[in-house]
Amino acid sequence: MVTRSSSSLSLRSLTLLTLLLPFVSAVKFSLQASHNPTPKCLWNYAMSDTLVVISVSAPMAGNLQRLDMEVVDGSSSRNTYQSKRGLKGETRMAITTHADADLGVCFKNVLDPSVNENQAHKYSRLVDLDVDIGADAVDYNAIAKQESLSGLEVEMRKLEGVVKEIVEELNYLKRREARMRDTNESTNERVASFFYLTFSCLILLGVWQILHLRSYFKKKHLID
Repeated sequence: MVTRSSSSLSLRSLTLLTLLLPFVSAVKFSLQASHNPTPKCLWNYAMSDTLVVISVSAPMAGNLQRLDMEVVDGSSSRNTYQSKRGLKGETRMAITTHADADLGVCFKNVLDPSVNENQAHKYSRLVDLDVDIGADAVDYNAIAKQESLSGLEVEMRKLEGVVKEIVEELNYLKRREARMRDTNESTNERVASFFYLTFSCLILLGVWQILHLRSYFKKKHLID
């Protein structure tokens, strides 16, 4: 028989495990304005086909600044997921990644051309960024209301999502280790082939030198 105290303990344990496995990135920073600003990017690793929810809060600071945002990844194909110009107030977006790579949220604070560049240091925007990846991007409150789940069931659902992500990441590491092993074996085979080729060439060159010198000395009547 399961007592109420043991259920409460299980709930706290599941909550603790969920908190010990965070996939959330939150940061607040001030972005300086410029006529030709360099993008400021914040990167988080995300596996392929992972839900990512990005929340941006950027209070307005006059009409002389334009805050642009672009969401890209660091894969070889350099996927662009979102591109927004003139962010105002609260912005929230959800994307699904296409590759196992770092996901970058890049910002540019563009200064109006009418403002002298020497006065650019007076202009900046405050940006509050939250990036929820994987299980933390799922709205479990909405799921609980829709499916009438209890608190323990919600925590179990959260833990299930976190465990699933861990398993997927372990499988990814396993596949990556297999690729690295194949690469190492292929490299070893190529090195061995190059060694045998070089060794054979050296032997053939040595034999040719001996025969050539023997023929030369015979012509000069230095040996019989």
